[in-house]
Amino acid sequence: MRVLVTGGAGFIGSHVAEALASHGHEPVVYDIRAAPHADVRDPDAVRQALTGIDAVCHQAAMVGLGTGFSDAAEYVSRNDLGTAVLLTAMADAGVRRLVLAGSMVVYGEGRYECARHGVVRPGPRAVAHLDAGRFEPACPECGADLAPGLVGEDAPVDPRNVYATTKLAQEHLAAAWARATGGTAVSLRYHNVYGPGMPRDTPYAGVASFFRSALARGEAPRVFEDGRQRRDFVHVRDVAAANAVALEATSAELPEGALTAYNTGSGDPHTVGEMAHALAVAYGGPAPVVTGEYRLGDVRHITADSSRLRAELGWKARVGFEEGMREFADSGMRGA
Repeated sequence: MRVLVTGGAGFIGSHVAEALASHGHEPVVYDIRAAPHADVRDPDAVRQALTGIDAVCHQAAMVGLGTGFSDAAEYVSRNDLGTAVLLTAMADAGVRRLVLAGSMVVYGEGRYECARHGVVRPGPRAVAHLDAGRFEPACPECGADLAPGLVGEDAPVDPRNVYATTKLAQEHLAAAWARATGGTAVSLRYHNVYGPGMPRDTPYAGVASFFRSALARGEAPRVFEDGRQRRDFVHVRDVAAANAVALEATSAELPEGALTAYNTGSGDPHTVGEMAHALAVAYGGPAPVVTGEYRLGDVRHITADSSRLRAELGWKARVGFEEGMREFADSGMRGA
């Protein structure tokens, strides 16, 4: 297949393009970094880029938590307007297969269980609690401690910041496009992606990038909260392989006229503190410092169950945590 990879010059997109080529496909990179006119918000440029294209891997997006609400319009423009323009052009061009870079941030907080009340959904954490160092969400019914677990794709969505809201809107747009055109859409809800070529020195980079950049400066990684917040760190090559698998799924595996969401994680959760320690050891730099600081839009624990992607499409993560951190410690990073 000839596959348009939006954002194909970026961190994840460039790995997706490599994975597609290794599977015998012809990736066509569409990225504003590579060509100033290659903006997904430009209808004419997008229509031209779709000439002769069989499928699209949509990786282009403004990523990260952001720095407040002041950049909300820019997030919506790049992520949601850009997706709407792309899908409109795909509908007109007869391109009927889409793989979307989704995100686990659409869930908000992860899955929690109270010993007394069962599965519950805690609301956003209170500033007063965070200021006091009370980072764990409590049961909204009785205030008791909660046990975190794995989130499935059928869990209610609850985006907690602007970026998360735009990622959910992308899924809704893709679902509407699939229904209107009879197309096949997949959203791969990425976990915390890391690996070679990750961007550095930008407020929108992931936590692994911040830690790696600090180590490169000879500084200790600064770990927010108490370092015990749980995440699923998944290697970028595994995420790229998931895109190729989703693109190649048959009509028997994926329904036409609908969007199918898949959690895309390693299945091996670790705390942020564990990740910082593993990276510091692999790099040979100073040990992490736990600061107690927090970001209001962050969630405490978010680890999802990726078994559906393994069972239905045969994908599995192949890069282990320790191996991936050693490679990341030795690899280069991109400028902002």
